[in-house]
Amino acid sequence: MSLFRTKNLDNMVAHASKPGGLKKVLGPFDLILMGIGAIVGTGIFVLTGTGALTAGPALTVSFIVAAIACGFAAMCYAEFASTVPIAGSIYTYSYAVLGELVAWMIGWDLLLEYGLATSTVAVGWSGYFQSLLHTVGLDLPAALTAAPGARPGVDTVMNLPALVIMLLLTWMLSLGVRESARVNNVMVVIKISVVILFILFGFSHINTDNWAPYAPFGASGIMSAAALVFFAFIGFDAVTSAAEEVKNPKRDLPIGIIGSLAVCTILYVIVSAIMTGIVPFAKFEGVDHPVSLALQYAGVNWLSKLVDLGAILGMTTVMLVMAYGQTRILFAMSRDGLLPAKLSTVHPKYGTPYFATWMVGIVFGVIAAFVPLNVLAELVNIGTLAAFCLVSVAVVVLRKKRPDLKRAFRCPGVPIVPAIAVIFCLALMSFLSAITWIAFVIWLVIGLLVYFGYARSRSLLHGATQS
Repeated sequence: MSLFRTKNLDNMVAHASKPGGLKKVLGPFDLILMGIGAIVGTGIFVLTGTGALTAGPALTVSFIVAAIACGFAAMCYAEFASTVPIAGSIYTYSYAVLGELVAWMIGWDLLLEYGLATSTVAVGWSGYFQSLLHTVGLDLPAALTAAPGARPGVDTVMNLPALVIMLLLTWMLSLGVRESARVNNVMVVIKISVVILFILFGFSHINTDNWAPYAPFGASGIMSAAALVFFAFIGFDAVTSAAEEVKNPKRDLPIGIIGSLAVCTILYVIVSAIMTGIVPFAKFEGVDHPVSLALQYAGVNWLSKLVDLGAILGMTTVMLVMAYGQTRILFAMSRDGLLPAKLSTVHPKYGTPYFATWMVGIVFGVIAAFVPLNVLAELVNIGTLAAFCLVSVAVVVLRKKRPDLKRAFRCPGVPIVPAIAVIFCLALMSFLSAITWIAFVIWLVIGLLVYFGYARSRSLLHGATQS
């Protein structure tokens, strides 16, 4: 039973509020923009084209299906985040409700999800950045433009821009969350402005003939595309990682989680409808810049360049928030004794987990620089969907175990809403490829080996049990 030992919720909250911990500097506006910063990026600027090839113009329905799955899970997240305002997101919630082994496995899962998402987006950022440099007559040496073997026929050594942007963002995160949030807020405002410009100028160029047939690949195509574009919504859960740094978490966290998801869903549906209305969906084959292609197709070339800039800023904020979320999960796992204590040390001046932040930046910056990364959206998606299932189950379990606990936000319709969230997430997982499932299982097996070989005996709860 020691595998399922749980932490005391009251002690967790009391410990997190002690002086000398993370600084409480974030408000609801910061959280909404943090969520938008993590969500609006690769999904809207890259995956819309891939999704259109799978679902056709019915991509709008795919986004709605994915948003519904996220929406039900978001309400479960909001209840937990407002009730247990502690760093670590679903890892922390699982530890308090479902036990140590489950918490460790989901924490291990999130480390892979956030890390690979950050590295993958860094490679995409590098491509857009190099394209922007090329338009002004600047080109990097070929050897520094991509990972070894990433470009057939070209001798490449490393992806220098991907490494540099990761290190710059790491430096920014290490200086303090308040400073990082300010930079994120500015970039989010700019990229949302670019998206709104696309909507305003693209609307008049819609040819409704391009929407027929609306669902050329039927319900299967819509669901397959939903499983893919689910990646576009990943990020709102990263808001919960900021719980210990929020001024009024009981009120502000639900606003940040649900608010960011609602804004992004509206933008995704409108953009995908306009995009497939301008360009016949088959034209997106092999295209990694579908939004700017739509503007070029419509003859609005000046705005297509702005969209490229918006894509760069969009991917920058995604990397910033994902790296932030990962460092806070490392911080929480280390503080519980499951990982080395160095990862939970807080810088006396900056109030950040300094060592953990730099470790994340360097490790996944090197991965982005030296490993040829294809689209890892499916592998990231399966980890997130698994996390969403767990948090939905945990809400029901906690209602049964601690009905007396004060909840600033209550997920409506428990247990029906959490059950629907689980059903939607499992349905989307079933549309992911077999190789994705195999890779996911391998990573979890490695996690089990690390837990039984290192983490279990060093857990603070293990020490308490032994004494």
